[in-house]
Amino acid sequence: MPRVSEEHKERRRQQILDAAQLCFATKGFHDTSMQDVFAESGLSAGAVYRYFKSKNDLVAALAAQTTVRLRERMTEAIRADTLPTPAELVTIVATYITEHSGPGGLVRLAPQAWSLALVDKDAGGYVKDAVLGMRQLWDEYTERMLAHGWLPADADTHAVATAIMGLLPGFMLQHLIIGDPDIETFTRGVRTLLPYGEAPES
Repeated sequence: MPRVSEEHKERRRQQILDAAQLCFATKGFHDTSMQDVFAESGLSAGAVYRYFKSKNDLVAALAAQTTVRLRERMTEAIRADTLPTPAELVTIVATYITEHSGPGGLVRLAPQAWSLALVDKDAGGYVKDAVLGMRQLWDEYTERMLAHGWLPADADTHAVATAIMGLLPGFMLQHLIIGDPDIETFTRGVRTLLPYGEAPES
C-alpha cells in the first residue's frame, strides 16, 4: 500500500480546519460538536481524530493558524529596506486583528485558545508554538531597532521585544470585549510611549 504523502496529509488537515472554522462561525464554539465537524468535512470520525483529538485541539490549531498569516505580514515589514517604527509595526498587527475579529473571525478564537492552553496539554502545544513564533519576530525587530540606533547600545533587545509584544493582547481584548480602542488611538498611544524612528514634530 503506498504511503500517504505529506502533501496529502496537509490537505486533509486543512480540510478539517476549514470545516471546523465554518461550524464555529455558523453555530458558535460551544454549540458546535465534533459530529458537526465530521459532517461538514465529509470525513469519518476516525479520519478527523487521526489529526485532532478534540474540539479543543481544533480551536487551538485555528488560533495558531491565524498567527501564521500575521507573521507573514510582519516578516515582510520587519525585513523591508525601510524599518517600520514601533507605531507603524503595531498598526500592521492591530489592523490584522480588527480585520479578522468579526463573526467567524479566527482572532475571536484566540482568547479561548489561551485559556485552553492552561489546562489542555495538546492545545497548549499549538498555542505555545504560535506565541514563540510571534516573539521570535519581535526579537528580530528589536535587533534591527538596535542596529538603526533607535535603542541604547546596551539595550536588552529581548526585554524590549517582550514588552512591545505584550501590548497587542491588550489591544485584542479591548477590541473584542469593549469594542474599542480604534487603531488610530492605539497607534497614537504607542507612538507616545515608543517614539523611536519618528520624525520630530515641527
